[in-house]
Amino acid sequence: MLKQRIITALILAPIAIGGIFFLPATQFSWFIGFIIVVGAWEWANLAGFTKQVERIGYGAVVAGLLYLSSGYDIKYVLSISVVGWGGALYLITQYPDKVPLWESRIRRLLVGLFVLIPAWNGLVYIRTSQLVEHQDVSSLWLILYIMFIVWGADVGAYFAGRTWGNKKLAPNVSPGKSWAGVYGGLATVTLFSLIAAYLLEMSVGRALLLVIFTLITGAVSVAGDLFESMLKRHRGIKDSSQLLPGHGGVLDRIDSLTAAIPVFTFLLILAGWLR
Repeated sequence: MLKQRIITALILAPIAIGGIFFLPATQFSWFIGFIIVVGAWEWANLAGFTKQVERIGYGAVVAGLLYLSSGYDIKYVLSISVVGWGGALYLITQYPDKVPLWESRIRRLLVGLFVLIPAWNGLVYIRTSQLVEHQDVSSLWLILYIMFIVWGADVGAYFAGRTWGNKKLAPNVSPGKSWAGVYGGLATVTLFSLIAAYLLEMSVGRALLLVIFTLITGAVSVAGDLFESMLKRHRGIKDSSQLLPGHGGVLDRIDSLTAAIPVFTFLLILAGWLR
């Protein structure tokens, strides 16, 4: 298993780095769109549709909606996502009592649209935007910042959870996660945001906003992970697919990002930091 994970990582890392950091904006949107469509193919299985024609069909629908959604006001698309993740957090805390609200296969397909499409919109919007007061900072650094929020929350949670993780966060959804892990992850991303604010020479007020935005995004990234775990538990599967040997599926790699990206982008737009 470890050998598989290493080989897969060595193959995927240059592809991901090249696609995210070296493609022009238009090709970048296609690259991320491809990843989202593959995620949609996996999501159809999470929803209970196992036939390939059904899963491919759902991927095609998502591809079409990605194109159509690019014509709408980004604030509208992202605000729907923010509200949706608030609802997802509620469902996570109420699992399994509220399962009847979403267990329908069609409802789970619809939920997938609100998870996948805003993530693409948010990332593409950031790629084509710039920080208002830091125009010398490439949008690629913002994308990397979001990734570091997710990674920081995950790494911090791992070490804090192993050391102090007695009280479980959501035992019915993901027994391995603890409140100590959440606090450790949030502490990690707080430190990261303070370093970023220092490097950008932000005022105290803007630095405080960055810390708040980062904490919210870090917390939401945990919800993204838990939400997919809840769907997989209900579906009775361990991974979203076996596309990535040793790593599971695409959704298993981007579940936290699908929550973090639209929320962080929405907060930056709301604060007037992007244009």
